[in-house]
Amino acid sequence: MVAKSLLTVCLCFAAVTAQAQVLDIPHQQDQPTRTLLLPTPNAKAIVLLFPGGGGMLRLKDDGSTKNQHTFVRSASLWSQYQIDAVLVDTPYDLGDLRRGDRRDRADHLARVGEVIEFYKKKFNLPVWIFGHSMGTSTATYFSNKVKTNSLAGIIIAGTVRTASLDDDVKFPVLAIHHLNDQCLGTPLSASENIISSRPINTVSRLEIIEGGISEGNVCDSFAYHGFNQTEPELVKRAAQFILSH
Repeated sequence: MVAKSLLTVCLCFAAVTAQAQVLDIPHQQDQPTRTLLLPTPNAKAIVLLFPGGGGMLRLKDDGSTKNQHTFVRSASLWSQYQIDAVLVDTPYDLGDLRRGDRRDRADHLARVGEVIEFYKKKFNLPVWIFGHSMGTSTATYFSNKVKTNSLAGIIIAGTVRTASLDDDVKFPVLAIHHLNDQCLGTPLSASENIISSRPINTVSRLEIIEGGISEGNVCDSFAYHGFNQTEPELVKRAAQFILSH
């Protein structure tokens, strides 16, 4: 079953990258931040996708990657909602809860801001951050520490237990979690707590997804944690929230 799933991912992503564009965002005198834009005609918004784990997609010059993260598998699904999807890579490992979360570092947050500003200037469309698993650290750390008018809102899915949002974060927030996520680092309560603690005058919502299948380690991308075989529902709910705010 796993082998079949991986073959499907490779075939689907190969079709997607044929129309995608690799864009390297300059970063001071250091390595640029590589991104892969999957454009759609008459786009209404842009979603920046920050994967979990160490965050490294290792995107090649042709846009291909061996990474089978949830966001890679579902990259082609955003176009039906007229949303440009952008896979955001990192030139260095961002750690995790076990090895140490490095997503609060100034250099990483500066790169996130540069990617936001680049795509905002390029398309002049609402820009959203969508983080999954450890990517929710990127979304919440950036929201708490960097104040910008270029960000329309954030979406977090499979939220890590250490994530939190300050009360002065005012833009819309959507949290999505799989009901059967069994990863100890990403309990359902993590998403519930983010939304329940939002100030009354802010827009926030919690979405629970059921179904699919779970394969391998419970914290990996082909488990319930990674919304395995519920990717269309994951993208649908995120897209609907983006387009309604």
